[in-house]
Amino acid sequence: MSDLTKFTIAEARAKLAAKEFSATELTESYLSAIDAANPTFNAYVAVTHDKARAMAKASDARFAKGEAGALEGIPLGIKDLFATEGVHTQAASHVLDAFKPRYESTVTANLWRDGAVMLGKLNMDEFAMGSSNETSYYGPVKNPWRARGSNRDLVPGGSSGGSASAVAGWLAAGATATDTGGSIRQPAAFTATVGIKPTYGRVSRWGVVAFASSLDQAGPIARDVRDAAIMLRSMASVDDKDTTSVDLPVPDYEASLGKSLKGLKIGIPREYRVDGMPAEIEALWQKGIAWMKDAGAEIVDISLPHTKYALPAYYIVAPAEASSNLARYDGVRYGLRVPGKDIVEMYENSRAAGFGREVKRRIMIGTYVLSAGYYDAYYVKAQKVRTLIKKDFEDAFAAGVDAILTPATPSAAFGLADQDMAADPVKMYLNDIFTVTVNMAGLPGIAVPAGLDASGLPLGLQLIGRPFDEEMLFRTGAVIEKAAGRFEPSKWW
Repeated sequence: MSDLTKFTIAEARAKLAAKEFSATELTESYLSAIDAANPTFNAYVAVTHDKARAMAKASDARFAKGEAGALEGIPLGIKDLFATEGVHTQAASHVLDAFKPRYESTVTANLWRDGAVMLGKLNMDEFAMGSSNETSYYGPVKNPWRARGSNRDLVPGGSSGGSASAVAGWLAAGATATDTGGSIRQPAAFTATVGIKPTYGRVSRWGVVAFASSLDQAGPIARDVRDAAIMLRSMASVDDKDTTSVDLPVPDYEASLGKSLKGLKIGIPREYRVDGMPAEIEALWQKGIAWMKDAGAEIVDISLPHTKYALPAYYIVAPAEASSNLARYDGVRYGLRVPGKDIVEMYENSRAAGFGREVKRRIMIGTYVLSAGYYDAYYVKAQKVRTLIKKDFEDAFAAGVDAILTPATPSAAFGLADQDMAADPVKMYLNDIFTVTVNMAGLPGIAVPAGLDASGLPLGLQLIGRPFDEEMLFRTGAVIEKAAGRFEPSKWW
């Protein structure tokens, strides 16, 4: 039955409705695939066999009664950042050892309301801090893709590496993910999956472990644009428990697929042509521009002059918010506790043992930029730059641009335990160069597979939209998907 895992969400939904197979059969197919391949990929940190079977059985009962929801019987993986009641939720960190919340995040509650089945919790960079899924307490995740003729293990991107790897490797029909500076779009680009970061406020953050509260946003990683549209419709909602969630109707995103691009303006920002950008990324971008033209869109050059300051500003704002959010992990109320001679030493011992190296680095940076004497010089200045970045986009959209087309990443996936990356955190941070502006401005962005590099590894293009205009991203993203075709890894595991 393992071939059932090859269906997209849309295909599986239709076949379940036609009773070609049951939700239980579909779920068993995925559980078998996970049991066989997860020791290789390390995509899941917890597999919920019993819960998945019970949820699938309940789905079959609803199908029999004609009460199927929008995602009825669809098996999904859940990033370890989302609270799932009574189930492992540790943000892939030792500091949250053995934590099982007594509540459900709003996003996962929405998915279960619509009939989805939980397969388990997915690996990620610790507290979502990373671009390669190598900072997890549970070890790195492997990308299902390999370069042509090579057996070298590659990273799946981060922080949602487990989500991307599981979807690309047929271990989940779709997955929840989060994006603070590119953590949905970069892994999607590295694995030939589709990932959308919605507008800030479109999806509730309640019950999602916080990294940087003014930047974090949850979204789906899926096999194609239609599946991402199906998932986002279920994930998005207004929520009284999250004061930043916005009370706007959630559209039928699927309905935007297939609409003409005639008369639309697609902006091409000149500042995204960064020094040293590989020729194949530039060539891919030009191909994307040609596809937009062929679909009837008008291509316009635009300027986003403050883009060059986005990465340094982001790496001040995000660690500052992280240092504040992570202050709550003290060994007192939940998670890891390492004893000390008094309460202060217990705090120190618990945090020293509980946090990994990258998390400690960002806490220290954040604490530094918020400290007396440096607050104005760093944090306040970074927030001013953020306002200017947001205005650049506002000006472009005010001039009539409907969406902006850029590369998603500066390269294809790199090797696991790459020594250059490990030795130089800044080099790792540069992976977010095309994605962080979107979070700084609170805008929606989607990464769509657009081609393969010279060694056969996937590359993605990014589309950036107006606030709460995710429909435009699905509409334009579907054009790229149709022109580029679908990509999947050759099975080596």
